[in-house]
Amino acid sequence: MSVVITVAPTGPIASKTDNPYLPTQPEEIADAVAKAYEAGAAVAHIHLRDTEHRPTADLAIARRTMDLIAERCPILIQLSTGVGLSVPFEERAALVELRPRMATLNPCSMSFGAGEFRNPPADVRRLAARMRELGVKPELEIYDTGHLDACLRLRDEGLLDDEPMQFSIVLGVAGGMAATPDNLLTMVRRLPEGAVWQVIAIGRANLSLTAMGLALGGNARAGLEDALYLRKGELSPGNLPLVERAVQLANDLDLGVAGVEATEKLLNLPPR
Repeated sequence: MSVVITVAPTGPIASKTDNPYLPTQPEEIADAVAKAYEAGAAVAHIHLRDTEHRPTADLAIARRTMDLIAERCPILIQLSTGVGLSVPFEERAALVELRPRMATLNPCSMSFGAGEFRNPPADVRRLAARMRELGVKPELEIYDTGHLDACLRLRDEGLLDDEPMQFSIVLGVAGGMAATPDNLLTMVRRLPEGAVWQVIAIGRANLSLTAMGLALGGNARAGLEDALYLRKGELSPGNLPLVERAVQLANDLDLGVAGVEATEKLLNLPPR
């Protein structure tokens, strides 16, 4: 069995004040992704920032970031349509027009820390349909049990393909499920048969729940979006140590690490 390692280098929340190694500009992001690819990552989950380091869905910045990554390595690019809480849904949804191999799809609105993450049902359905038209594989980000049910309704409406459905189980965001083993087990047991999934545990539970997810048959995500610290009191000096740690976890469990071609087949990505 081979597992897919995804690098999430930036995210929408943290700043360079939180960790000075956080990449925010296209060149920084591309360099971080290339190093992660060399370490074993096959997918890059990309959030974008403007020149003031704020979350953005600017298509020119997105295109430049994608091009710089492609120049450096053949990793599969997954654009986040979550972007940031302050960015309107319409701008976030427009990112799929760049036709990345994958993009995230968030099925529900929710409280997110002190803010609100808006994903109106009609807009989500339109985005799911457009992603299908463009051949962009959706990764379904679910923060609570009802989010899974919403995804299954989209599938039943014919807006999502079932070959296979791809999920990120997000734990530890204030407003969603807590980052506990019980919550992870509950979600894994409820996934549809044949689903491909990974756990995204935010903060201090990242390492233990990533290991648990791998042991349960899931994939792994690593990077400064999810964990700013390598261990208690020690900021991670970039994304690379976090990716290397995830790869080591997979190796310690006698799991192979999937390359790009194997990942394309596993996720049944539309050809380019």
